[in-house]
Amino acid sequence: MSVTAAQGFEAAGVAVGLKSTGANDVAVVVNRGPKKVGAAVFTTNRAKANPILWSEQVIGDGLVEAIVLNSGGANCFTGSFGFQTTHQTAEKAAELLGIGAGDVLVCSTGLIGTGDEVFRGKVLDGVDQGIAALSTDGGEAASLAIMTTDSRPKRSVVTRGGWTIGGMAKGAGMLAPGLATMLVVVTTDADLDAAAADAALREATRVSFDRLDSDGCMSTNDQVTLLASGASGIRPDPVEFTSALTELCLDLAAQLQGDAEGASHDITIEVVGAANEDDAVTVGRSVARNNLFKAAIFGNDPNWGRVLAAIGTTDAAFDPYDVDVSFNGVRVCTAGGPDRPREEVDLTPRATHILVDLRVGDAAATILTNDLTHDYVHENSAYSS
Repeated sequence: MSVTAAQGFEAAGVAVGLKSTGANDVAVVVNRGPKKVGAAVFTTNRAKANPILWSEQVIGDGLVEAIVLNSGGANCFTGSFGFQTTHQTAEKAAELLGIGAGDVLVCSTGLIGTGDEVFRGKVLDGVDQGIAALSTDGGEAASLAIMTTDSRPKRSVVTRGGWTIGGMAKGAGMLAPGLATMLVVVTTDADLDAAAADAALREATRVSFDRLDSDGCMSTNDQVTLLASGASGIRPDPVEFTSALTELCLDLAAQLQGDAEGASHDITIEVVGAANEDDAVTVGRSVARNNLFKAAIFGNDPNWGRVLAAIGTTDAAFDPYDVDVSFNGVRVCTAGGPDRPREEVDLTPRATHILVDLRVGDAAATILTNDLTHDYVHENSAYSS
């Protein structure tokens, strides 16, 4: 059920012709309350889409009653016309729902630099149709409407003692961190105030979406949103809620990793023995963004030299001649030199685990990535055609 698993929410997904396939392309999620709490984190890319610029203003007071999302067009670098389109989208939703436009978030995803009167008309028509179709069973249709190059929808639900969190996500490329990645909407019927929702979302995002680094390319439209209705009447312990939210976000992040464009390996890079968590993240990300390493994994080649070369570019505290590296449980490098024969490593399974032990401390972090394939290059060379 995705975003309608939690009490107090209605959603819909409709098709208005933004996608040439005729699939759902506009989603609406509405918080019926009794509380209308919202929190969000956004891309840190300086090049921000019009919906991001709008939503950054809306989220300021922690009050959100609805969110409108469209695929089939990013509405980015479309000038004042594009911002007016976003504004009109919120105004249209507000008019139909009897709320204020300043309480409506807007998200868009698709090709950058395109947008005209036809695009605007279809988005507004989608708002009209979407609000008319709202239901407590509309979460699955909404999750389909936000897909672009995704091959499947991403949904997740976590339930604790009397309260529920539900979520949907889209993303298959341009997955790189910056507080948030891709478009994600999470709902909960837990009783939260705005400060608690914001703190929980930032912590959950920090260790999940922010550590998914598929291709090192940060989008202009990335947003993760948490809406809380309070409909369960239960105020959970903040630590327990953050733990449950993190569980859901990790699940969605793994689904995004598994659907990465053209990927043939889902790579988990676990860094241990770091002096601090930041160092562990830095080292893991340096491997995840190394195209030579990613190409080697595509070729089923346990080339540990590429791992050491990648981490050597960082400023993390470690001795490159005292590092251990393992591929799928086989330690192929110890103390910066050869260990077990490469022939012992089996890289044919899709799930691939890289363990890097820096041997200087007790901190650890895990980064999710994927390999670099012919299919990824082909898909992105033809994205706008």
